[in-house]
Amino acid sequence: MKNITFAERDDFKRKSVAEKVSLLLESPIDVSPMVIDGGWGTGKTEFCLKLVNLIMEKDTHHLIYVDAFQADHADEPLLTILAEILKILPDGEQREIFVQKILPTVRYSLKTLAKAGVAHVLKQDTDTVFEGFDKEIQQIADKTIDSSVESLLKDHIKANESLETLQKTMADLTKEKPIIIFIDELDRCRPDFAVSLLEVIKHTFSVKGVQFVLATNTNQLKASINHRYGDSVNAQQYLDKFLKFTFILPNSFSESTSYTNSLVSVHHYRNLVRQSPILGTLNLTENAEFSFISHIIKVQHLSLREVETLVRYIEIYQQLSGEKALGTNIVFGCRLLRLFGVVLFCFNKQIASSLTQSRADAKQIAEYLGEHQIVHMYEGALDAEHHQVILTMIAQECWYNSDLFKPSDDYHDSEWNQLIKTYFRGAGFPPQKGDRSKMTVEAIQTLNLM
Repeated sequence: MKNITFAERDDFKRKSVAEKVSLLLESPIDVSPMVIDGGWGTGKTEFCLKLVNLIMEKDTHHLIYVDAFQADHADEPLLTILAEILKILPDGEQREIFVQKILPTVRYSLKTLAKAGVAHVLKQDTDTVFEGFDKEIQQIADKTIDSSVESLLKDHIKANESLETLQKTMADLTKEKPIIIFIDELDRCRPDFAVSLLEVIKHTFSVKGVQFVLATNTNQLKASINHRYGDSVNAQQYLDKFLKFTFILPNSFSESTSYTNSLVSVHHYRNLVRQSPILGTLNLTENAEFSFISHIIKVQHLSLREVETLVRYIEIYQQLSGEKALGTNIVFGCRLLRLFGVVLFCFNKQIASSLTQSRADAKQIAEYLGEHQIVHMYEGALDAEHHQVILTMIAQECWYNSDLFKPSDDYHDSEWNQLIKTYFRGAGFPPQKGDRSKMTVEAIQTLNLM
């Protein structure tokens, strides 16, 4: 297990969340299975590992971490979990006794998996398994399956007894020290495996002293349920039968110095840029540049992983372009236009392509930035944020819907021109209409190695 702790790094102030999770798991409240819900790239795995290590410090539980995505090739979730449980048992008599007691359940699980042609019959209740049995046998052409039906049926009749034995064995194992099993990456698994794992947890490991914590994206989990059982199944109701407590991994935290909420992804962006050997000295975490990128991160709900991708693309652009791109001696208007080109190349190839072909739609660009039209004048002053100014500069040069970003009269037009000029103060010859979007296009073409 990765040796990663909150003491080592807690940039997103999530230790307090982990402490509350630990408190719940230690309480007599039935919260298992518990779900740590979050989208892809929101830091679920790192949080999960830190949570494991936080609880490990107390030495009150056996802790097991399972990467479900690495295990789903085996196609047998029961064995995946049992194999991890075996690891906490010392070699010798105790482990051997445990193995012998759980073998009947494992045997039944493997045989039904191998004989999938009759598995749907054997999943019925024992009292009704004989109904239509002869008819099913007649429909099976494979002689190998025919010959195994009798043993499968016997296993099925004994399945409940075997399951009770396994559960009692697990309960005995946890009397001295309960077990918490963390299942990570469930949302990346094949739908059938993900759902099967849920069902194994529900029907096999409903044991006092055994708790499950699932780090996953519940929206993706619901999609897996519908993939397996069809869209007619209410996936949320299905999940409600399995899950006891779900919380969403917070994407913001309170800044103690300002008493305001800071978006985790924005904070991650700032840290990555400051630590970058290529970008660290370019002041991209201050003033207009930081405000502009922060707005895009917020309006596009960029995940931690997407922020990492963005920073990597900015590094690539700077490496390919040199100081002429984002150097500290470059006026911030040029830097913003170029940064926007990197963003579009990274996350919206459609808009990026339309700009390079001089067929861009101002309305589409505005929607990407969370706007709809030009910012209006209020009491003789423009109340415009940096992203709105960049949008207006580019939108006025678009092939489609540029009229949405033309000032309503000559006075406002003059005011807008003055404002735009301030973004290029010190440039000597500020770019005129028709030349502003070229800087965004040049950034796109640079990344496209053109």
